[in-house]
Amino acid sequence: MRAIGIVLAGGNSYRMKELSQKRAVCAMPIAGSYRSIDFALSNMSNSHIQKVAVFTQYNARSLNEHLSSSKWWDFGRKQGGLYVFTPAVTAEGSFWYRGTADAIAQNLSFLKSSHEPYVVIASGDCVYKMDYNKVLEYHIAKKADITVVCKDIAAGEDVERFGILKMNEESRIEEFEEKPIVAKSNTISCGIYVVRRRQLIEMIEKCAEEDRYDFVKDILIRYKNMKRIYGYKIQDYWRNIATVEDYFSTNMDFLKAETRDYFFKQYPDIYSKVDDLPPAKYNVGARIKNSLISSGCIVNGAVEDSVIFKKTYIGNNCYIKNSIILNDVYIGDNTHIENCIVESRGTIRANSYYAGTDGIKVVIERSDRYVI
Repeated sequence: MRAIGIVLAGGNSYRMKELSQKRAVCAMPIAGSYRSIDFALSNMSNSHIQKVAVFTQYNARSLNEHLSSSKWWDFGRKQGGLYVFTPAVTAEGSFWYRGTADAIAQNLSFLKSSHEPYVVIASGDCVYKMDYNKVLEYHIAKKADITVVCKDIAAGEDVERFGILKMNEESRIEEFEEKPIVAKSNTISCGIYVVRRRQLIEMIEKCAEEDRYDFVKDILIRYKNMKRIYGYKIQDYWRNIATVEDYFSTNMDFLKAETRDYFFKQYPDIYSKVDDLPPAKYNVGARIKNSLISSGCIVNGAVEDSVIFKKTYIGNNCYIKNSIILNDVYIGDNTHIENCIVESRGTIRANSYYAGTDGIKVVIERSDRYVI
């Protein structure tokens, strides 16, 4: 493909509450065995983009560990490959990334040293499948300066936390508002952009000169009347996990047969770093109903309508319902957990009771198994 890829993975979301205290949002576990960033990287690989940069910053340790080998997404190659960039002290400055445009500006040498004519920019905190080649073909056909992937959201859903846009009959974007108080449209930006590499360099350098740091506010909104900015509307599954509620419902979507079939049984595939773990073990007395149980788990109790991540132990007479149990959690005997997200590497003592009554409850218990 005649493009290089950039995955923006450095941000934090206060709406994720305690879940983002240990990791970047892009490193959040999804569907039992994946991380959020796996979907963007898999889309890049499946679109035959051979050179991809990931910009990390906030709580990046677990994300950097996940990206330690590029072979899982087929980026282990002599030409191209996967590059991970973090903020660094240089002769020119020592700032952390002050925004998405600033993240690109601080790594502008990556763009300048490449020869591909186009750039695909994607956010790492979204769950979807996409062939970026189709967006690039659309971008070229429209003779666009920038193409923004967008989606119509059903009436009644919270759209105020997204970028809201309006297009004319030719799909050219006429209005663009970032996180408005009152949304004038139900068409949102999916955080995926296609732009010519030389034009992106020019606009980023202009932003840096004027101390502007945000890609949406300082490029898309500022240039919407000067540049040919078009929208590419998608109909397929797309979810953003920037809130606890969205993270929970996205994982719950994978309990639906049609969602699992779309992501795991239809070409192209979604790839992730593979751990060498034994298959899940179900002991006598285990009862499983409509749940995802990951490798390395040992189940003795009842699990219903839940997603259980890797290396989780569920004790005798436990009842887990409508919950997400993250990696490496020990759940003692006779424990009841309902409408909860249990943080990774925790120890839930025997005879405990946790239930989310007014929404999803995030459970964090100090682990006696680890020296902190």
